[in-house]
Amino acid sequence: MSDNTPSNELDTTYNPQAIEQSWYKTWEDSGYFAPKSEVDDGSDSYCIMIPPPNVTGSLHMGHGFQESIMDALIRYQRMQGKNTLWQVGTDHAGIATQMVVERLLDAEGTNRHELGREKFTERVWDWKEESGGTITQQLRRLGASPDWSTERFTMDPGFYKAVQEVFIKLYKDGLIYRGKRLVNWDPKLHTAISDLEVISEEENGFLWHFNYPLADGSGHLTVATTRPETMLGDTAVAVHPEDERYQHLVGKMIKLPLTDREIPIIADDYVDKDFGTGCVKITPAHDFNDYEMGQRHNLPMINILDDDANLNSTVPEKYRGMERFAARKQIVEDFEALGLLNKIDDHKLKVPRGDRTGVVIEPYLTNQWYVKTQPLADKAIKAVENGDIKFVPQQYENMYFSWMRDIQDWCISRQLWWGHRIPAWYDDAGNVYVGRTEEEVRAENGIADGVKLKQDDDVLDTWFSSGLWTFGTLGWPEETERLKIFNPTDVLVTGFDIIFFWVARMIMLTLHFREEIPFHTVYVHGLVRDGQGQKMSKSKGNVLDPIDLIDGIDLESLVKKRTTGMMNPKAASKIEKQTRKEFPEGLAAYGTDALRYTYYSLASTGRDIKFDVGRIEGFRNFCNKIWNASRYVLMNTEGHDLNGEVELSLADRWIIAKLQQTEKAVQEGIESYRFDLASQALYDFIWNEYCDWYLELSKPVLWNEEASAELQRGTRRTLVRVLETTLRLAHPLMPFITEEIWQRIKGLAGVEGDTIMLAQYPIADESKIDEQALADIEWVKGVVVGIRNIRGEMNISPAKNLPLYFANGSNEDQRRLEDNRQFLLKLASLESMTWLNPGDEAPMSATALVGDMEILVPMAGLIDKDAETARLNKEIEKLEKEVSRTQGKLNNEKFVGKAPAEVVQKEKDKLADYEAALAKLKEQVQKIAEL
Repeated sequence: MSDNTPSNELDTTYNPQAIEQSWYKTWEDSGYFAPKSEVDDGSDSYCIMIPPPNVTGSLHMGHGFQESIMDALIRYQRMQGKNTLWQVGTDHAGIATQMVVERLLDAEGTNRHELGREKFTERVWDWKEESGGTITQQLRRLGASPDWSTERFTMDPGFYKAVQEVFIKLYKDGLIYRGKRLVNWDPKLHTAISDLEVISEEENGFLWHFNYPLADGSGHLTVATTRPETMLGDTAVAVHPEDERYQHLVGKMIKLPLTDREIPIIADDYVDKDFGTGCVKITPAHDFNDYEMGQRHNLPMINILDDDANLNSTVPEKYRGMERFAARKQIVEDFEALGLLNKIDDHKLKVPRGDRTGVVIEPYLTNQWYVKTQPLADKAIKAVENGDIKFVPQQYENMYFSWMRDIQDWCISRQLWWGHRIPAWYDDAGNVYVGRTEEEVRAENGIADGVKLKQDDDVLDTWFSSGLWTFGTLGWPEETERLKIFNPTDVLVTGFDIIFFWVARMIMLTLHFREEIPFHTVYVHGLVRDGQGQKMSKSKGNVLDPIDLIDGIDLESLVKKRTTGMMNPKAASKIEKQTRKEFPEGLAAYGTDALRYTYYSLASTGRDIKFDVGRIEGFRNFCNKIWNASRYVLMNTEGHDLNGEVELSLADRWIIAKLQQTEKAVQEGIESYRFDLASQALYDFIWNEYCDWYLELSKPVLWNEEASAELQRGTRRTLVRVLETTLRLAHPLMPFITEEIWQRIKGLAGVEGDTIMLAQYPIADESKIDEQALADIEWVKGVVVGIRNIRGEMNISPAKNLPLYFANGSNEDQRRLEDNRQFLLKLASLESMTWLNPGDEAPMSATALVGDMEILVPMAGLIDKDAETARLNKEIEKLEKEVSRTQGKLNNEKFVGKAPAEVVQKEKDKLADYEAALAKLKEQVQKIAEL
């Protein structure tokens, strides 16, 4: 209800938009998301750290999936009575944020260089305050329940203090150094970037084959390259040491064309002698593999590019200042003019591009700051090997180990202005001093005031600061109460793509600085793809916005959203056409609970998931089912005395038993991170057991004027108590609808509390599982389903009361018939039920089987002989296949010889049952033929 005031009346129609934002405001304003204790009082704690989304970001399907899983876990543990903290925050996203603000400045006709570093940084902070909270507001729409009161930002003063402490200590420990190495260089941003920020996709290109003359004039070697301009930085040609074609040339010199340099021919196992000519040009300053070879052979490193990726002063004068691709064209022409261009092949190649700028990334030799990672990695490997940290699914341990056992030093500096500025200063002699402030550096190193110091212009990689997330957000380097209570955290929910970039680095840094693990479990989820299994991307036009799925969006707005900003009119037209075909009416408003439940239904063991909008529509119907069932319960319990003595009907005992089984299945699913199994168990119980069967089974009791007050009271109490328990069971997955309904029925169920999210989570009680009730109701269901199937197949109206006969049943079947006569008459719309004793002749009837017992519906005046014969023949065909399959098994000597005796006997029993049922159906066909 919109104002969240208690009233037991539910609207006739479920409308998620009318309840969701109102309830969320109530929860947040009431402080329900915060830990129940801020001091270490011995409470059982549980903590999850949010993978901090970029402050520039907006909610996408991957976020929605991930945050829904975390919210289910934290709500589940909160209801278990744990002292829970879901720590929330955002990452300052150095490159992304700087680009956003630079675009704004460009629109104003200025740039960061005109503003200067200090003013530019102020502008970024202004932007963050005004526009940087989009994603946190969207997380609220998703129902996420982190502790917003302690929201952190990786550029907060307290977090900056943690970053400084880590940098300084690692430097003093000899684990941070400054060196000249190859990095991924973005020529547009003028900064090093991480591998994760490089997208390599296959593109059409060329493979140029050049002849390199031997210096002694005795011939040439042919090398192939996809980047001709880099030949100006070649410092060797490599061959395989076992390649007989070139063994005699190893140690000789090549006269490098277009230059006045000679370079050696070297031998290295890295060369694939069977690929191309078996000769490889080596450019250590412009290729990562060549760099490693250059280190092995002590080759010179000649950097031929400047920060813009234009050719620099180390190349011959003719090429200096040329843009790299213009230089490529010129060099190919010059090789051809010299007669040294052997051939050009079409070639598909992986081209690395910056994910922010789209420009081709260059391996580039620059001075950067590095973390020496091997000493840190050794401890991090052991933490997983010894089981202190577990990966779910376990297979991702292999990915973790493969990265960690071949780890390279980590480049942590970025040539940006937005970020944590590196706490290092230089004097005019090039000496480096590390400290918190210039004053501290001068004091510690005895540097006079007259000596000029300049702080390093670079900032730290955002992965460096986010690597401190688990303990930095809790107040470290101060020993805060929160740090004592919640560190180590319990589970990290993340995607596989950042296991190395973030997960591994958190493990390394936490072990080094805290001497404890950052979390006990890493739950790795799959990626959310579209209904056809394709990765969602703006260029493909298949992106779905979670907020659009929650609130709905009309077709024209969806088309506009998907095509706006696309530079290619042809691609935009294609996307528009696809969108109009796929969503001719736009997207309906499905609500948050339906979206979340769709995520859970797909959350299996780490596999990528296909998100089909048809699923969310199904779960919106599920919400409707819960809503309407709740209205039925309220209508049949409000105003009635639910206290006092009760008698439980068979149906009451059955649904209570099914509830215990469901509670166990849901709990096991959540605790094993199998949200698909948990959500399926809950769905089956609510839709199939409670709504479709129990509500119907309650009617013969509630509508029977002769039923005792104790029996009716028992059914009413069961109706409301099972519903109330089921709402608590479902709350972590469906927070809004469960809160809305729970507020209406809690009093009727005898439950107190201000909110369902702080109510106790249900725990299965196996003593309440009545096996006899379970078996008896399954029998009743079998009979009712059999009759309904006959009605459907014979096109008999559900409202027409039918006579019914039972034959060939056991004493137990006869008991169940007598005990449940009232249920069957009502549920199956029967006018009479007759038990046939051996020898009694039944009228010609349509037949269904429940075990060995026959359910007979007389066909006189009802049957279409041809239709019934066709139906029975279908059943006969099915049974004949089962007979054939089972006979095949029993005729297989390997099966009979190797299978346990009880398994073989079970197959023999099944065969006997199939053959008996087959004989009965054939007899029925014969009787119809005689009509």
